[in-house]
Amino acid sequence: MANALYDSGRNGFLTGAFNWNSDTFKVILLSSAYTVDIANHVYTSSVGGTVAISSGIATTTASSGIADAYDITFSSVAGTTATQFVLFHDSTKKLIAHFDTGTNIPVTPNGGDITIQWSDAANKIFKL
Repeated sequence: MANALYDSGRNGFLTGAFNWNSDTFKVILLSSAYTVDIANHVYTSSVGGTVAISSGIATTTASSGIADAYDITFSSVAGTTATQFVLFHDSTKKLIAHFDTGTNIPVTPNGGDITIQWSDAANKIFKL
């Protein structure tokens, strides 16, 4: 499956439940054990195969419906190969977006840091 927004993520932004510029968002690195379901997975409790969870995303920006932020670094990651990752709203634990393509994915942890680089293409992280 290509990178996509979860229905719960779209609804959160459309109803005003999420504010990209002021709320805290995090990322979960996942193994191939997780099977994405954009329509039916709503919360992080639906996600299996966790490899690592980031701290809050820094310096989020929004312009013309396009979300961007600084790249994410996971510190001292060990475990199984990460083949995908999800973006989620920290306080509600609602899923925002699923990514299975991008720079540094897949990656096999070796105990060092792993950096996820957000796209520099026109739609950056995602576009509503």
